[in-house]
Parts: sequence; C-alpha cells; structure tokens
Amino acid sequence: MEASDLRPLAIVTGASSGIGLELAKLAARNGHDLVIGADEPMVQAEAALQALGADVTPVQADLATRQGVDDLLAAAGGRPIEALFANAGHGLGGAFLEQDFDAVQHVIHTNITGTIYLLQQAARAMVQTGRGRILVTGSIAGFQPGSFQAVYNGTKAFIDSFSLALRNELKDTGVTVSCLMPGVTDTHFFARANMLDTKVGQQDDKADPAEVAEIGYEAMMKGEADVIAGWKNKFQVALSRITPSERVAEQHRKLAEPGTAKQS
Repeated sequence: MEASDLRPLAIVTGASSGIGLELAKLAARNGHDLVIGADEPMVQAEAALQALGADVTPVQADLATRQGVDDLLAAAGGRPIEALFANAGHGLGGAFLEQDFDAVQHVIHTNITGTIYLLQQAARAMVQTGRGRILVTGSIAGFQPGSFQAVYNGTKAFIDSFSLALRNELKDTGVTVSCLMPGVTDTHFFARANMLDTKVGQQDDKADPAEVAEIGYEAMMKGEADVIAGWKNKFQVALSRITPSERVAEQHRKLAEPGTAKQS
C-alpha cells in the first residue's frame, strides 16, 4: 500500500481506558488509524477500536521514560502523525510527607517529563510536514492548590501552562495545540491514585469520560486553545481564580484527605 493510500494516523496515550480510550474511539470513527500507548495491557481497547475500522498498534510501555516514548513513536513506522492525544497521566493521593518518593517521581515523570518529551518529538515531525493537531489533557486541578493531592495538581498546573505556551510558539507552523481541562471524571484514576477512601473518590456525579473526550476532540478539531469540560467545572475554576489560595487549599483538603469518604 502506498503512503498516500493510508488513513491518517493518530497517537493516543493513556488509551487503555477512560478519557484516552474515548478519544481513541473518536479518532477511529473519524477515519484514523491508531498507535495507542499505556502502561498496562490494552487487549480490550484494541479490540474495541479495531471494531470501529481502525488499524491499531498497541504499545505497552512506561511513558514516564524516554525509552517508553521512543518505543511509542517508533510504532508509527515513519508515518506522518496527523493527531496526537497526549492524555497519559497518574494521580497520587495522601499526605506528601507520607508518600514514597519513587511514586512521587513517577507521577512527575509521567505527567510532565514523558509528556513534554512526546510533545517535542511529535511536534517537530508535525512542523516538518506543516500540519497536525495536538490535544493535551490537562485538568482544572491545575488551578487549585491540591492538599493531599499536591504533586498531581502541581503537575497539571505545569501542563495547563505549558500547553498554551507551546501553542503560541507554534502559531505560524500549521500545527495547533489545544488543552482539555476536565474535572472529576468517572475513570480508574481514583483507584490507581489510592483515593477511594476520599470524598472526591466516592463522588457520585463524576463526569462521563465519553462526554469529556467529545468536548476535547471538538475543541481540537476547531483549533481552540483550551476548553474546560462542563459548566460546573467552569464555575469552579472561576471561583478558584477569585478565592484566596489558602481557602481553595482548605476546600480541597475536605475533598481529598484520606478518610473523608466516611464523613457526612
């Protein structure tokens, strides 16, 4: 098959479940072949995406490492990357002083180091072709001092800011960068972050990851700079911007401190 006969290629990280899988489904439905990456098996995700007509290449790798990112990019086989969904991310609940620092470092390397390395490598290739769309999954957590989730919120503050800075740097290249900022979403995030005993972890009105993904996908296709998913999250961010940071941190504590799920 000639390169010109191939469907456009999208790369999606954190694609085993949640928002990442839903973004991959949207890309498949819109005619993309896929390279999907995650740090866990993706057998079910791969089957679901193939059922939508996509050619799917799964890469199980630690995307906190440069080697993991290199393996992901190598799986593209030199094909132009039409869309990149930089969605991989980890959380880590609990008091910072009680956290294992290897776990702390892995969150930082997954959410920041691996993400921006992937962005740099993929965006360089996109700029050479003069086209491409990038969607980075940030978070409204980036606007909040995250007591008992301090490392995660700090990494998302970086990602939210970095995405918009990169967008400006690439404004004349044909490559767009959009940042999706969801709030509390019904994914495996809270289980993996050891936050199921928190009020936020047990929150029963979490957003549907499919709806969040659709909001982000549409924003990317329109070339929008950033989008906060859901009116409640928009309102929460607006409040965070005018509320003293100490009060925001205290409010976050009431949601994220271990054991708060047991409190009325």
